[in-house]
Amino acid sequence: MMQKLIQYCLMINFLILLSCFCFSSLSFSYIPNRQFNQAVNFEGSSDLIDLRYHMGPVLASSPINLYIIWYGHWNPTHQSIIRDFLYSISSFSSHHPSVSDWWSTVRLYTDQTGSNITGNLHLSGEFHDSTYSQGGYLSRLSIQSIIKNAVVPHHAGALPLNPHNGIYLVLTSSDVQVQDFCRAVCGFHYFTFPTIVGVTVPYAWVGYSGTQCPGMCAYPFAWPDNSGKPPRSDTVSVNNNNNIMRPPNGDVGADGMISVIGHELAEVFSNPLVNAWYAGEDPTAPTEIADLCMGVYGTGGGGGYVGKVERDAWGSGYNVKGVRGRRFLVQWVWNPARRRCFGPNALD
Repeated sequence: MMQKLIQYCLMINFLILLSCFCFSSLSFSYIPNRQFNQAVNFEGSSDLIDLRYHMGPVLASSPINLYIIWYGHWNPTHQSIIRDFLYSISSFSSHHPSVSDWWSTVRLYTDQTGSNITGNLHLSGEFHDSTYSQGGYLSRLSIQSIIKNAVVPHHAGALPLNPHNGIYLVLTSSDVQVQDFCRAVCGFHYFTFPTIVGVTVPYAWVGYSGTQCPGMCAYPFAWPDNSGKPPRSDTVSVNNNNNIMRPPNGDVGADGMISVIGHELAEVFSNPLVNAWYAGEDPTAPTEIADLCMGVYGTGGGGGYVGKVERDAWGSGYNVKGVRGRRFLVQWVWNPARRRCFGPNALD
């Protein structure tokens, strides 16, 4: 069903989207002006939002097979943090509020058949591109070439090319520069072009920001140098000499990536071909279900305030729990039933 819907929708939209070739605006993850200076808070609002369904597919197949491509040289500890977050999406063994509770809001979105986004996300394979097959500086389009390289059959450990119920997550290491990374985006999602990869399949990219731009892409575990403002009171940790909230798993870059990964997965599942769930009239510049809630992690969040989140004895902030006792801080997403940003740690 998913593949048939994809083929049908591509006939209508592919030439339009390709001619515009403007997927630079498809995922504005954590833009500084929006995150730190915007006073608008949609957490309790409904009249300002025109989020609509545009008849395209959502990722409703069960399971959806997720394939990770580790591009560059990665710290195994950082990889473990990210894997545990992904495992937590489909795990029901974690205590409330859990990552799977957070994903239940994403699951409220349906396609034209009434099928909900799946809750069964299976980590089905990993590919390590430690040779930097596309170099150390990547354009946005290079991400698709990385996917192509990872599915070439003669490569050791090659991933399957799965257009039926697959999604690819490309993660770039700290020494890799990506077009617009740290300047305009921390991650983005799109779909592959058959002329490059051979098929159309959804994918997302997120970069490790711990050394390049933690103040932009690892907020609130780091504060932007050019913000012109001191850290907000709700990001201050009384046990941290730097006055910044500590990351729950001990690494600013990896913990910062978790929320960006959650942001992009929520949007690629609800808008995989950029013709399903979004606000606005322009599919080349959609405002998607996570864009509406950037910087909101708890009740009262918005305009630079993270909201009410939990703190441990060391001042580490988190709002959801995962497998193996992990804790994560993940931004909220738009709840279509409540018509506001919502997460499992909400106080109301």
